[in-house]
Amino acid sequence: MKRTVIALAAALLLASCSKVTQENFARIEEGMSEAQVIAILGSPTESNSVTVLGVSGTASRWSGGDAVITVRFVNGKVALKSFDKPVGKQK
Repeated sequence: MKRTVIALAAALLLASCSKVTQENFARIEEGMSEAQVIAILGSPTESNSVTVLGVSGTASRWSGGDAVITVRFVNGKVALKSFDKPVGKQK
């Protein structure tokens, strides 16, 4: 029982410390490197890359709390970004 309470408290603490926030999303600017974005948000929850005709593209997602940040990189630089909250959780 005591371990369950400690595990639950730790999970709640981590969820409340999520870097996936509107404020951090606003700090991400077009042209930033992937390393700069990772310095702000931490490692992505998921990431997919492809290279076509010498142009590399990566789509990375950070999920945390009740929000998701998606950043698309072209040749290692931010090209597009989006901030989403699941339906029913938007304020």
